[in-house]
Amino acid sequence: MNITPTTIPDVLIIEPKVFGDERGFFFESYNRKSLQAATGLDVDFVQHNHSRSAGGVLRGLHYQIQHPQGKLVRVILGEVFDVAVDIRRSSPTFGQWFGAFLSAENKRQLWVPPGFAHGFCVTSEYAEFLYLTTDFWFPEHERCIAWNDPDLAIEWPLQGTPSLSAKDSQGRLFREADLFP
Repeated sequence: MNITPTTIPDVLIIEPKVFGDERGFFFESYNRKSLQAATGLDVDFVQHNHSRSAGGVLRGLHYQIQHPQGKLVRVILGEVFDVAVDIRRSSPTFGQWFGAFLSAENKRQLWVPPGFAHGFCVTSEYAEFLYLTTDFWFPEHERCIAWNDPDLAIEWPLQGTPSLSAKDSQGRLFREADLFP
């Protein structure tokens, strides 16, 4: 696998080695030993999530204030613009965001560590999104930061206003959100 550091050192782009021919392709989307050897990460994934969204849907920016989740995310159909925001006050990259296009075609994955808010917008007709998490979902601890927060100024590749869930349309401003120490 190829590991590419990002502008936020704890967020990583992971590109698997793909074996393919005229019949199709094969790759390991996750191998604990290989990931640990390449990155030093030793994580236990406890939950595997799968979502499907139409084009123009934006999900996020989500996190859990207790039981924070690390996420290894990828797209198996379509394309998304995926974003991680550092919400750890003690971090030198606090308040910074990183975004990358993930698609079924490029097979890239993004490691979003615990202590980050996470979201994505669908840039294709639809997308299917998979993510492994290091902790379980606890709805009582889930929080949401507004996708269009002016302090974060995320450069979403959108045409117009995205389609949001009721929860995401009520996201809090970054300066008013519950954040990590």
